[in-house]
Amino acid sequence: MYDQVAQNKRRSAALIATFVLLTTAVVAAILWLFDFGPVGIVIAAVIAIASSWLSYWKSDAVALKVSRAEPADPTEHARLHNLVEGLCIASGLPKPRIYVIDDPAPNAFATGRNPKHAAIAVTTGLLATMNRVELEGVLAHELSHIKNDDILISTLAVTMVGLIAIATDLSIRMMWWNGGRTHRDGDREGGVAPYLAIFGFAMLILAPLLSRLMHLAISRRRESLADVSAVEMTRYPPGLISALEKLRDDTTVVHASSRATAHLWIEEPLAKHEGEGKLKRWNNLFDTHPPIEQRIAALQEL
Repeated sequence: MYDQVAQNKRRSAALIATFVLLTTAVVAAILWLFDFGPVGIVIAAVIAIASSWLSYWKSDAVALKVSRAEPADPTEHARLHNLVEGLCIASGLPKPRIYVIDDPAPNAFATGRNPKHAAIAVTTGLLATMNRVELEGVLAHELSHIKNDDILISTLAVTMVGLIAIATDLSIRMMWWNGGRTHRDGDREGGVAPYLAIFGFAMLILAPLLSRLMHLAISRRRESLADVSAVEMTRYPPGLISALEKLRDDTTVVHASSRATAHLWIEEPLAKHEGEGKLKRWNNLFDTHPPIEQRIAALQEL
């Protein structure tokens, strides 16, 4: 397990480098089409590095805002605070900020850039559905993501994958705004618009697929590892097993979730079953989590 944690940390560094290089390539391609030449590469690199820096510092706030999370009142949610404090003391972690999301679907996620700047968000549905040991298992799972340094790359993915989509959208918009007026060597006939059209539409097709693949690389193995780490933290496998069984049996969709943040949650928050929504087939195709039955079976073998 510890070898897997170390491997995930190395993979995180590689994924962050890939994000930066990909963002640089996309922006450089757009600037090249507008005749910026070699200067465009420098500008693209600056934009990519700056956006990565901003993502590092602000992506957790974006994830919490998108999910409509509110700080958990220590008095109203005393049980939640007490469980988190107890698990943090046992695992040697600083206590993260705690948030509550007003949503009937039981779910939770962790976010932040490191253990000292982390946050855990749980839905009101989770608090209402889980008993004490089950809630402890879920919280231990999220704290394991923090302890295993999963939260940095998972949180960065929310904003950095989005940057590629934004660049794609801008390339399409600039194509229409340009109207063929930007040109090379005085050739106004062809202009840059046809090239932008080809590039923009190609990115519109590739960007969603790329973001899904990035999310898959981030989430699946880390979720299973966090389950095992949570059991090591609580020393009580039945608690998390029972919690996962309740999550499996619940068919409520998290209204505060989106494709950008789906990989953060303990259980796939989007529609996946009959009656949950029209996009269930698409969501099943690009699951960000391993099948919950496999996770339960793995824990039962411990």
